[in-house]
Amino acid sequence: MKKLLLMLLMFAPMTMMAQKFGHVNASEIMQAMPEFTKARTEIEALQKQYEDDLKSMQDELQKKADAFEKEQATLPDNIKQRREAELNEMYQKIQQSYQDNQQALAKAQQEKLGVIQGKLLEAIKAVGEAGGYVYIMDVSAGIPYISTTLSKDVTAEVKAKLGIH
Repeated sequence: MKKLLLMLLMFAPMTMMAQKFGHVNASEIMQAMPEFTKARTEIEALQKQYEDDLKSMQDELQKKADAFEKEQATLPDNIKQRREAELNEMYQKIQQSYQDNQQALAKAQQEKLGVIQGKLLEAIKAVGEAGGYVYIMDVSAGIPYISTTLSKDVTAEVKAKLGIH
């Protein structure tokens, strides 16, 4: 029993040395993916559309508020109250539209980028399995130090797996 334990202790350092570690710059790879460029363009277009819609609503509100301010002194009280209520309702509608747009934009980003991130993770896993890596770390996640002598940069391999040059 002691001999078996002694042999295990002797070979443990060797098995630790045989483990392979890799690192990858996932951000660099993702930005090089054509799908990412397309998704970013689509998201920016959607954001611009939302901004234009809100700007149009705000301009309309401002125009009606200016008109109300000019004729306010000559209007009867019941019409003043109705116009104030309309302006307040328009303002509330703008606020709600802004919140809805932000949520829709976040959902669109999550959906579009989620597919791309999934594809990237699958490529990293495939490179890890094919290369026999124990762990592949993402350096774009802010890891302060990675030893380049103990860890291999597999960014190029993952790019090749994704067909990116």
